[in-house]
Amino acid sequence: MTIFTVFIKNPKSYYKLSDFGKLNPYNIYGKCYSQYQSTRTLILESATSQSVRLKRLSDTDSGIMEVNLDRPAAKNAIGKEMLSGLRHVFETIHRDASARVVMVSSSVPKVFCAGADLKERKTMSPHEVQSFVNSLRSTFSFIEALRVPTIAVIEGAALGGGLEMALSCDLRICGEDAVLGLPETGLAIIPGAGGTQRLPRLVGKSVAKELIFTGRKIGGREAMSIGLANYCVPAGEAQLKALEIAMEINQKGPIAIRMAKKAIDEGDEVDLITALELEEECYEQILNTKDRLEGLAAFAEKRKPRYSGE
Repeated sequence: MTIFTVFIKNPKSYYKLSDFGKLNPYNIYGKCYSQYQSTRTLILESATSQSVRLKRLSDTDSGIMEVNLDRPAAKNAIGKEMLSGLRHVFETIHRDASARVVMVSSSVPKVFCAGADLKERKTMSPHEVQSFVNSLRSTFSFIEALRVPTIAVIEGAALGGGLEMALSCDLRICGEDAVLGLPETGLAIIPGAGGTQRLPRLVGKSVAKELIFTGRKIGGREAMSIGLANYCVPAGEAQLKALEIAMEINQKGPIAIRMAKKAIDEGDEVDLITALELEEECYEQILNTKDRLEGLAAFAEKRKPRYSGE
C-alpha cells in the first residue's frame, strides 16, 4: 500500500537554489521540516519494505526522487528483506516516466550502509550465500542501468556492499565524516557485488588493488582526491549538496540527460570509434524533440525553459 503524507507549502516563502547551502540540513531532513515545508510539498511513499522508503519531491522539483535506507538496528546492513525492498523501489522508479534524478540516502545517523548483514549470512548455506550475492550484484547493476542519474549521499560508514551500492550510482557526495572501504578480504572473501569491477573503473587499477587487498578504509576527503567521490562537504551537509545538484539536473532537458548518460556509460565500454557512433545515435534521438525546440526558444526569448520530456 502506498502512503501519502502531504505538507502544505507557504506560497509566499521560497528559497533560491543558492540559499540551500545556508540552511541547516536537519531543518530539512531531520525531525523538523519547517524550512523545507515552506518551499514545496513533500510526498512520502512507503515501499513494501520497512527498511527502504521512496520519497518524491513535488511542485517544481517533481522529478527528484529519494531512496531512503532506514534500518537503524543493523546500521542499514543489507539482508534479504532490505534487498527485496531495494529492488522493489528501484523497479518503481524505472516504471515512473516522471523520474528525472534519484538520490540514495540514509536516515540512520553516521551510517550510509554497513554492507551485508553478516548475522543473517551466518545462517545461510554456501548455495544460499551465492544466490544472495548474485541477487545483490543484479540489483546494483539494475541501479547502474537506470536511465536517470543517481546520486549516493554518504554520511558516515559506506562499507562492503554499502560502498558497492554507492559505486553503482552515477555520483557520490560525501560528508567529511564518511568512512569508505571494501574490507571483504579480511573475511577471506572478495567484494562480490561489483566492487572489483566498478572501483578500478573509477580510481584506476593500482589504487583499487591497494584498497581491496588491504581492506583499508578512507575518509571523505581522500575519496574525493582519488576520484571516488565527486564532492566532500562538511559533515551533515552531503544531503544539501546532493539536493543542489539534483535540482540543477532536474532543470535540464530530461531526454538530453538520459541520452548523455547512455552515451557516457555505453561508450566507456567500447573503442572510441564505436563510442563516437553511439554518441551520434544518441544525438539523433534528441533532434526531433519538443524540448530541443523549447530550449532554443527559451534562449532566444531570454527566459527559463519549460521542458516536458517530449
